[in-house]
Amino acid sequence: MSDLFSLKGRRALITGSSQGIGLALAKGLVQAGAQVVVNGRDAGKLKAAAAEIGGDAHMLAFDVTDHDAVRAAVDGFEEAHGAIDILVNNAGMQHRTELENFPADAFEKLLQTNVASVFHVGQAVARHMIGRGAGKIVNIASVQTALARPGIAPYTATKGAAGNLTKGMATDWARHGLQCNAIAPGYFDTPLNAALVADPAFTDWLEKRTPAGRWGNVEELVGACVFLASGASSFVNGHVLYVDGGITASL
Repeated sequence: MSDLFSLKGRRALITGSSQGIGLALAKGLVQAGAQVVVNGRDAGKLKAAAAEIGGDAHMLAFDVTDHDAVRAAVDGFEEAHGAIDILVNNAGMQHRTELENFPADAFEKLLQTNVASVFHVGQAVARHMIGRGAGKIVNIASVQTALARPGIAPYTATKGAAGNLTKGMATDWARHGLQCNAIAPGYFDTPLNAALVADPAFTDWLEKRTPAGRWGNVEELVGACVFLASGASSFVNGHVLYVDGGITASL
C-alpha cells in the first residue's frame, strides 16, 4: 500500500516555494521520496528554502508570469537535469480592496500571477510530460474557487479560473497520460493571510464559520498533494480537492 503513495525516483517542481504553502509542500514531497525543484524570483530566499528542505533540492529562479522565461527555464532544466515528473503550480498573490475602488493595475497583476502563471508553467512542463506519456500537475486553487467574500472579488475570479483551467488541462492532456488536478485550501495560517490571522475579529468569524473551528496548518495540505502527485490518483483527473475544514460543506 505504501508504494501507491511513494514518490521515490520522481522530481517535482513547485512554483512559489520559498515560503508558506509552497515550502510546506516541497518539504512534504521530499518526505514522500521526491526530489524537489524550488522556484521563486528571489535567489536569496530560494537558497534558504533549499537549505531548509534538504534532500538535494534544486533551485530554479524564474518569473512565472513571463512566458518566454518560463519556457527557457523549464527546457533548460530538463536538458541539464532530466525530467520534471510533477508540477505544483503554487505561485499566487492577494490584494484586498472593495471592488468599486479596486485598482486596474492590481487586477491585471492578479490575473498574471494567479492565472497566466498556471498556463505558462503548465504548458512548458506538459510539453515534456506529453512526450514521455506521463505526468502529474497539481494546481493550487482556493476555497474562493467556489465561494466569495467582500473585498477580494478579483482574487475570487482568478481562483475560479484556476479551477476551470485545471479541468481544461485534464480534458486536453489526460489522453497523453497526464493527471491534472487542483487542491483548494480553505483558510490557512500563511504569509498571504498574515493580516487576517492578526485580526481577532476575522479569526472569531472564521472559527464560527468553519466546522473544524480553526485555521488550517500548511502541513495539513501535504497529504492531499502527495495523493495527487502519486500513483494512488492514477484515475483522478480534473478534480478540485477542497481541504478547508468543511467550510464549503456548510451554511
